[in-house]
Amino acid sequence: MNSAGWTSLVLWSACFIALSCGTVRYQPEQIHLSYGEKERSIVITWSTGNETDSVVKYGGGGQLLQTKTGSSTLFVDGGQQKASQYIHRVTLYYEDPDSLQPETKYFYHVGSDRGWSAVYWFVTPPEKLNDWAPSIAIYGDMGNVNAQSLPRLQAETQAGVYDAIIHVGDFAYNMDDYEGQVGDEFMRQIETIAAYVPYMTTVGNHESAYNFSHYRARFSMPGPYENMFFSFNMGPIHFISFSTEYYYYLHYGFKMLVKQYEWLENDLKEASHPANRTVRPWIITLGHRPMYCSNKDDDDCTQIKNRLRYGITPLRLFALEDLFYKYGVDLEVWAHEHSYERMWPLHNYTVYNGSYDRPYTNPEAPVHIVVGSAGCQERVDHFNPLPHWSAFRSSDYGYSRIKVHNATHLNLQQVSDDLDGEIIDDWWLVKEMPRIRFPLAEKMMEDDHLPSSRSRRDDFSNNSLPPVVQIR
Repeated sequence: MNSAGWTSLVLWSACFIALSCGTVRYQPEQIHLSYGEKERSIVITWSTGNETDSVVKYGGGGQLLQTKTGSSTLFVDGGQQKASQYIHRVTLYYEDPDSLQPETKYFYHVGSDRGWSAVYWFVTPPEKLNDWAPSIAIYGDMGNVNAQSLPRLQAETQAGVYDAIIHVGDFAYNMDDYEGQVGDEFMRQIETIAAYVPYMTTVGNHESAYNFSHYRARFSMPGPYENMFFSFNMGPIHFISFSTEYYYYLHYGFKMLVKQYEWLENDLKEASHPANRTVRPWIITLGHRPMYCSNKDDDDCTQIKNRLRYGITPLRLFALEDLFYKYGVDLEVWAHEHSYERMWPLHNYTVYNGSYDRPYTNPEAPVHIVVGSAGCQERVDHFNPLPHWSAFRSSDYGYSRIKVHNATHLNLQQVSDDLDGEIIDDWWLVKEMPRIRFPLAEKMMEDDHLPSSRSRRDDFSNNSLPPVVQIR
């Protein structure tokens, strides 16, 4: 047999072994962490092309002496090629026999006897969670192309700057593109941060393909609703992540919008109970599309009758602004607009500053921020003239940092990547204990159905701004 014939025989044999010329992929990739059902649990998620065991080996001091097994699920992309992968999940609990210890750096790798990942690490929270002052990076709208903020986030994560990262919607642009290959590459990109700290998520409009299947399959958030809405605690903070997309993709069905609204009210009711508010005084909501913005692109957040705050018209069903106000949400974080914008304390287009000199000390309404400028191929958005309710805004690429110092003081910074990491906005939200409800909340509590603001101060038939602005 000549050399060409021998080469053909070898290649044919290799293809036969490799499942009829398909690539065998046992090597773990797209590794990322998240918080689990219990406050101290860590979920480790990764992908393989072919089915393998799901094993994590981990330990302190660089010795991977402990082993935990999990399970995998087959995910099939909705495109023509029906590309598939196995997504593996293993949960590490403090209650396990080989338990995680507080405030400990654990090293780990994932895989099976058919292939192992590199070794990564994470640090567990302190024993006294009430005294924990977590540092968090938060942003939205980061793509596979032009992910301008990612290198700086990689360096800061490796330096131990953050305890967690929160991505408020719009991943990869889009995870389903090119039969899911864009999603795979994006998950490989963020591995350099998400394999070291919990990477918590909120769904956005760019995840909508195949009824949000890529988002629902690829991430591992707590709760039974496939990552679409859930809550989790970090020390003194209660985070609530929910889907703004249920208000816009109604062709996927109305049922989940109803279920989410009921869940939101129950979760807020429990979180705002005095006993729980004493332990976790900060309530922060995470939703992709904002209620308020002043951008030029004419999105829904520039409209008075925004679906999130105004509800599904004409019946105004499932409006969220009064709900969040009623239960004393402190900070509402949004993305979608490719810019950064901080509002004054705001409810129903009316400013409720704590005082003229200290607007964010004991404010009488929630504070809204938009953090959608991490970087994607759609570039940044620009602004209309400054409205009275907007305090600061920037079209620089960048991301935010949230540091909750204690039960009363929260610091937020905006980092400009355009200006080589310069902090362009630095402010404090101060809410003294004991917490009191916002002024109109007691009235709302008297009515199980929330008194509609349309009968009170929100009857803007010509879509104009309300006539009264209160700035203290």
